[in-house]
Amino acid sequence: MGRDEFAVGPGAAQEPLVLALDVGSTATRGAVHDAAGRPVGRRAKVAHAFTTGADGTSEIDADQVVDEVADVVTRLLDHHEGRPVAGVALDTFATSLVGVDADGRALGPCSTYADSRAAAHVAPLRAELDEAAVQQRTGTRLHTSYLAPRLRWLAETRPDLVGRVATWMSLGEYVHRRLLGTTAASTPTAAWTGMLDRRTGRWDEELLAASGATAQQLSPVQDPGVPIDGVDAAGVARRWPALAGAAWFPAVADGLSSNLGTGAGDASAMALAAATSGAVRVLVPGVPEHVPEGLWCYRVDVRRSLLGGAVNDVGRLVAWAQATLRLPEDDAALDAVLAADPDPRTPAVVPFLSGERSTGWAASARAVVADVSAGTTPEALFRGSAEGVATTYARVVEQLVEVAGRPERLVASGRITQGLPHLLQLVADAIGAPVERVDLKRTTLRGTALLALEALAPDVARADPPVAGVFEPRGEREGHYAAVRERFDALYDVARGR
Repeated sequence: MGRDEFAVGPGAAQEPLVLALDVGSTATRGAVHDAAGRPVGRRAKVAHAFTTGADGTSEIDADQVVDEVADVVTRLLDHHEGRPVAGVALDTFATSLVGVDADGRALGPCSTYADSRAAAHVAPLRAELDEAAVQQRTGTRLHTSYLAPRLRWLAETRPDLVGRVATWMSLGEYVHRRLLGTTAASTPTAAWTGMLDRRTGRWDEELLAASGATAQQLSPVQDPGVPIDGVDAAGVARRWPALAGAAWFPAVADGLSSNLGTGAGDASAMALAAATSGAVRVLVPGVPEHVPEGLWCYRVDVRRSLLGGAVNDVGRLVAWAQATLRLPEDDAALDAVLAADPDPRTPAVVPFLSGERSTGWAASARAVVADVSAGTTPEALFRGSAEGVATTYARVVEQLVEVAGRPERLVASGRITQGLPHLLQLVADAIGAPVERVDLKRTTLRGTALLALEALAPDVARADPPVAGVFEPRGEREGHYAAVRERFDALYDVARGR
């Protein structure tokens, strides 16, 4: 079954229906899903882009995103055929930060997970705190992806703004505050701040003190399956009559949604995501006792944790290669480069264009390229970059297996797996295990809907997402990828500035 057969028409949809929304790195999207987790009817999308700068800036206008979400909801409901919508669920990229005043208005743009301007504040925090203890308590390292260094940086560079902030919110919380008149931080959203105690589900006192924020400046934390309380139901019904009576669920981080939407809903499957950034994650029961130093572990609700590692540059690296190396914008031409047999003359690349998260957490790391000769072509540089990405995924998988064991399946999704599927062959060869390609474009949207359906329709069987094929590791390439890994490891400390 392909993606077209997976979707259903309104007449075949099984109630209850959920309207799912996804604020990603490149667009805000939405779609209605039925109780089986199948998309119903058309989707809606509004494209956007982060504002970036050489100093590490990565921002987006928070009010622009509010308008995008409202527009997507309106467009979806304009084509909805009148069947009741039981719930509205939202995910956003993680991590994000918006300073909000007492009137509920953003005091500046939303900083994104890729904003690295707080890099100079990471080392002082590491000197002040026991980072190993912080990681075991919160599941996260001290890094610019998380809020403690970012809040310290803002206090130093924007004291005027910090002094006016009544509440620090994620982007999803801010969207709900503007549209619903109220908000809450879901457990996964709070966990992605790096300031939530994963064992208790409460804000971590040591990280709060280190950041300069107070618990009163953060939203209350609740499990993602509990609807937001205090919604302006009359205002929602006036604006969107089809949503009268619908439950609005707190926004969640897109990593959790991606796992669920791909079909990796428990520890039997690891999910590999490849979009602008990338990750490998596994959903495990309870709270793991120990977190390997290269990974993160986010508490997502009272029953589960999400263990994984993130890769900053996947689609971002492809876009850079197309622009800088003047490679074709045609996916088929680029995928042919990845489908070719390995060549030992391929340059070695450590692909850290925007810093490293897993496994070394070096925010200031940058890409390193070696073994370039006069005969090296742009295609060879691209192939070397892709082999470097595959190696970063393999490094994450190695540490995941330490805690979660070797899974029955490794399933892959994301924009890059659709356009450049043979990247997954490189990954399969690098890790020595099969990789299944899920043939569904918007797995994150689907996962967001599934999370709401856990509360609205817990007993309804979910449809399995379609799989387009399996990339098996090729034994004859084992030596090549062993050599790639050896060169990667030799260049790794150079990329990290050591």
